[in-house]
Amino acid sequence: MAAYRRKLFAVGLSWAALMSRSVCQSSRRLAVLPTLLRNNWKTLSVTGALCAVPFIQKPENLSHKDLVRRASSLVTNSANTYLSQTTLALLDSISGYNMAIDRLVSLHKHYVDSINRISSVDEDAIWQLILRRRQEVIDRRKDYKRFESCWMKAIDLSKLATEAAFNAGADQASMTAENSLQLAQSQVEEAQQLMLEAERQLKNSKAEESERLQNAFSTAMEEEDVPDAYLRED
Repeated sequence: MAAYRRKLFAVGLSWAALMSRSVCQSSRRLAVLPTLLRNNWKTLSVTGALCAVPFIQKPENLSHKDLVRRASSLVTNSANTYLSQTTLALLDSISGYNMAIDRLVSLHKHYVDSINRISSVDEDAIWQLILRRRQEVIDRRKDYKRFESCWMKAIDLSKLATEAAFNAGADQASMTAENSLQLAQSQVEEAQQLMLEAERQLKNSKAEESERLQNAFSTAMEEEDVPDAYLRED
């Protein structure tokens, strides 16, 4: 019995250390979320951690049903952790994507509004900056797509874990997983609505469709592909 309690204590310490590192890494990202959603997510995370603790019974008295229930709780908790991390990563990537779009749209609007008042030198400088902003949008969009793929896999995994916990009779773990799933989906849905609005503004601004921008970007790409041997002077 003493040995089993020591094992439980070691598991608890290990999990507490893991949760502490996770919270530190995620604190910056959580700052951009609404206060209510952030508080709810922390509550669910704590509840999920409690569900991972094995039932305090003598090992020799555990039935197969008890062991399956305990295992399903552990699986559910792991699925919740994966879902929370992928959700935060996806929300952060959407936020970065939206900000990149806003910077490009604002810069392009400034160029259009001042086209008749700037010199050719200033115009070229602005266009170089627009090119960099456009590349930032492209890179941020790739990040969003990558994290979205991870998040969708986490959603599927969480659904399977929820069903497994329910079938095993681990009601608390099942409810926690279901709540975490609904919270993650609502957060991402809200963020995606803002992203769609940002993309509409980008399309309306024609900041990515300008003929000059397309030509300049194509020229820059071609220059990068020119071998160094052709750039050396005789």
